[in-house]
Amino acid sequence: MQAWRVHRNGEPSEVMRLEETDRPTPGDGQVLVEVLAANINFPDALLCRGQYQVRPPLPFTPGVEICGRTPDGRRVLATPALPDGGFAQYVVADEAALLPAPETLDDAEAAALHIGYQTGWFGLHRRARLQAGETLLVHAAAGGVGSAAVQLGKAAGATVIGVVGGAEKTKAATALGCDLVIDRRTDDIVAAVKDATGGRGADVVYDPVGGDAYAKSVKCIAFEGRVIVVGFASGVIPTPGLNHALVKNYSVLGLHWGLYNTKDPQAVRDCHRELTRLAAEGVVKPLISERVAMDGAAAAVQRVADGTSTGRIVVLPSGAAR
Repeated sequence: MQAWRVHRNGEPSEVMRLEETDRPTPGDGQVLVEVLAANINFPDALLCRGQYQVRPPLPFTPGVEICGRTPDGRRVLATPALPDGGFAQYVVADEAALLPAPETLDDAEAAALHIGYQTGWFGLHRRARLQAGETLLVHAAAGGVGSAAVQLGKAAGATVIGVVGGAEKTKAATALGCDLVIDRRTDDIVAAVKDATGGRGADVVYDPVGGDAYAKSVKCIAFEGRVIVVGFASGVIPTPGLNHALVKNYSVLGLHWGLYNTKDPQAVRDCHRELTRLAAEGVVKPLISERVAMDGAAAAVQRVADGTSTGRIVVLPSGAAR
């Protein structure tokens, strides 16, 4: 089969190689899955760089989530077992962790309804307890993770303020349903949030960026506000001032969604049922900006790494890209 493999760490476009290799062999409790669509996530770039919290042995295949087909014909969502990730024609995955692909979504959309939307749902509902009528501030609102949080925030009845970089992403975030879009390149984030909320600030902040995004968020956080720390796409891990959290009376909440797979797998399945329902009702629908053929995967991962992509880019190993 064909698979993209990384033999040394570095930038995705430089270290990913498309090669012929053997199909992975399922172990106990695993199943071989044909890859129909592999969604690109920022952690795929971090894996290539050797900067992710998990460092698979070299060589490895990146690709942390797929929509695929099992030998008995089931269409499923899976997180492949590294080092044999999803940018390949076949993967192995734990049978117990397979989730049914929503019938209302195509392969690319289904692949993108997994990690990003699960992270958004757990962050907004399990960690921050977002309530209808509250104001949600979402950083990188036009990106893969942020766009999911925008849709889930609107579904929960929140007023959603999205922060993006540039005119194209402003249009995308507006189309997603943001009540207000702030362009971080031209607008004052803190002033805009305070103006939009009558000086109160945001009740919940969804931050997959870190760095300056976090610093500005805590300057416009509401009384009893909650900041959800999802990731550090900026490359800068902030150092929270706990005295500031005390004085302003807000919470900083960490979210590592992957832990729920081992600590509370039933919660993951329950969340998937809720996301499937929302997708069936048309309330959420992954924003797919590109569907690329197998040979375009390395360049596509690099675009995600560089932060130039909008929504999700999905690799179709055997399908027609468009």
